[in-house]
Amino acid sequence: MTTTAVRKDGPAAVTPPPTVGSHVRNYLSRVRGGDVGALPAVLGLVVLCTVFAVMRPSSFLSAGNFANLFTQGAAVTLIAMGLVFVLLLGEIDLSAGFASGVCAAVLANVVTVLGYPWWVAVLAAVATGVVIGTTLGLLVAKIGIPSFVVTLAGFLAFQGVVLMLVKDGTNISVRDETLVAIANRNLAPTLGWALAALAVVGYGAVQLLRHRNRAARGLITDPIAVVALRIGGLAVILGTAVYVLNLERSRNVLIVSLKGVPIVVPIIAVLLVIWTFVLQRTSYGRHIYAVGGNREAARRAGIGVDRIRISVFVICSSMAAIGGIVAASRANSVDPNTGGSNVLLYAVGAAVIGGTSLFGGKGRVLDAVLGGAVVAVIENGMGLMGYSAGVKYVVTGVVLLLAASVDALSRRRAAATGTR
Repeated sequence: MTTTAVRKDGPAAVTPPPTVGSHVRNYLSRVRGGDVGALPAVLGLVVLCTVFAVMRPSSFLSAGNFANLFTQGAAVTLIAMGLVFVLLLGEIDLSAGFASGVCAAVLANVVTVLGYPWWVAVLAAVATGVVIGTTLGLLVAKIGIPSFVVTLAGFLAFQGVVLMLVKDGTNISVRDETLVAIANRNLAPTLGWALAALAVVGYGAVQLLRHRNRAARGLITDPIAVVALRIGGLAVILGTAVYVLNLERSRNVLIVSLKGVPIVVPIIAVLLVIWTFVLQRTSYGRHIYAVGGNREAARRAGIGVDRIRISVFVICSSMAAIGGIVAASRANSVDPNTGGSNVLLYAVGAAVIGGTSLFGGKGRVLDAVLGGAVVAVIENGMGLMGYSAGVKYVVTGVVLLLAASVDALSRRRAAATGTR
C-alpha cells in the first residue's frame, strides 16, 4: 500500500504584485545585463538639446527652429525606418539613398512632365520602390549574392538612373499643391490638438488593455503606476510639442501665418504605428526577429527565410520611396543630388544610433525616429553655431561610432550574463 505525502508547510507562496520599486530594479538589472535599448539615444538627445539650448538659446529654442527640426529630418527618418527591417536580419542596404532619389525622379516626371494627378505620381513612386526592393531581395535571397555587394551595385546604378531621369543634370520642379504641402504646410491648430488627444487616448487604451489581459492570464504585469506614468508622459510630450508648434512662427503675420504641426509629422507617426504593430503584434514580425536571431533555426522551424529576406528589402525600398517623396516636397524639385550626398549615411546612422543592432535580431522602428532626431539635432544645432559641414560630419561620425560601440559592448555583456 502506498501513501501520499502531504505537505505541512502551509499554503503555496503567492507571488507579490509588482511595485514601482521592483520595476525599476528589474529595468536596472536588464541595463546592467546589456539590454540598454534606446537609452543611449534618449540620453544623447537630452544632452545635445541641453548643450545647444545653452549655447544658442534664442535660436535653438525658438518655435520656428523646433518646427524646422521635424521637416529637416523627415526624409532621413523615413528611410531609416525602412532600413531597420533590413538591419534586423543582419543585412545592409547601401542603395536606399539613391533609391529614394530614383523614386522622387519618377514622381517629378509623372506629375510635372507627364501631367498626371499627384496620387498617380505617388503610386508610381512607391511602385518603383517595390520593384527596386523586390529585385534587390531576389538577388540576395535567391542568387545568394551578399547584400553589401548587391546594394553597393545598386548605389552606383541608381545614381546613374537619377541622372537619366532628370536629363543629365536638369532640375524638375514639383509644383503640385498637394505634394508641396507634405513638407511645407501645417495642420490647423485645432486639428493638431485633436490628433494629439487621439494619440494619447489610443496609446492609453492599448496600454490598459494589455495590462488587463496579462493580469487576467496570470502573467507578470507592469505596475499600474508605471502604465499611468507612460500615458501621462506621452500626454506631456505631445501637449508641449503641439503647444510650441501652434505658436506663430512668421516674422510678418500680414504676409503669411506660420503655425501648426507640420503635415509630415502625422505621416511619420502613422507609419511608426503601422510598422511597430507589424513587428510586435504579427507573426510576420516575429518571423523577422527569428530569422535575424538565428537564420538556420528559423528555417528548421518552418519559416520561409527567403520570403522574409525578400520582403524586408521591399519594405526598405518602399520607405525610401516615401522618403524621396518628402524630400522632393521639401525642395519643391528633384535634381541629380536628390537622395545622394549624406542621405544614406545619415539614414543608416539614424537607425544604429537609435538602438538597432548591426548584428541583426534587435531593433524597433522607434529607433529610427529617435536616431533621426539625434542626427537632425546635431546638424541643426551645429549649423546654428556656425560650424562647417566638415565638423558636422566628424561629430555625426563620432556619435555613430559610439552607438555601434554601445551595441557591441551590450551584446558582449548580454552573452556573458546569459541574458541573450
